[in-house]
Amino acid sequence: MAQHSFASRAYRDDAVVLRTHKLGEADRIITLLTKHHGQVRAVAKGVRRTSSRFGARLEPFMVADLQLVSGRNLDIVTQAVAKGAYGGSIAADYARYTVAAAMTETAEKLTDVDGEAGTAQYTLLVGALAALSRDEHAAGLILDSYLLRAVATGGWAPSFTACARCGTPGPHSAFSAPLGGMVCSGCRPPGSPAPAPETVALLAALLSGNWATADQSLPVHRKEAAGLVAAYLQWHLERVLKSLKHVERS
Repeated sequence: MAQHSFASRAYRDDAVVLRTHKLGEADRIITLLTKHHGQVRAVAKGVRRTSSRFGARLEPFMVADLQLVSGRNLDIVTQAVAKGAYGGSIAADYARYTVAAAMTETAEKLTDVDGEAGTAQYTLLVGALAALSRDEHAAGLILDSYLLRAVATGGWAPSFTACARCGTPGPHSAFSAPLGGMVCSGCRPPGSPAPAPETVALLAALLSGNWATADQSLPVHRKEAAGLVAAYLQWHLERVLKSLKHVERS
């Protein structure tokens, strides 16, 4: 009967490891973003032992096909097959590591209350980690593109063309995180920043995935865009992202 109950609680899913922390002498608690079950917290027993069969597959930023068993408070990882070994190349480079940490922290915060968007957030995060590990674009651009798309997927899509408040067609010169992006002169709150037109074009390119435009942007506009993305993200999450302060910006 106990064996039958154990089998009935088992399930498989693809997952990306968001973070880990130690439990006891040999175990770890793993925070996962799964493809079909949203955010899951699970125990990986014995993974800190050198003899562990799948410890390396459950490091941060790794993507794996997992077999888990549902538990009362924490699920249990019973099998792990690597699907995306991004952790090694990311951890070997400080700039990539800090960017990946900011992305996984964002994914964790966005999915801890919104399980319905789990599949879309999973796909978005895995794509960003893959691009980061292959050095397809500048790490900061990958981060800001991911952050904009993640908040858009979470229901807070910014507007960089029409006024975010009244819908008046742009271009507009003021940015307001609380109102949702670029705003016209009539809707502009006092003290709103006025980013350069090139910065606004970069933000739109990062949101839409126009990498031809994004890759040609200048460092001054990338830095300004990063500040606006961080302000927008933290306003809508209503939380401070600890990892962002470690990201190096040129």
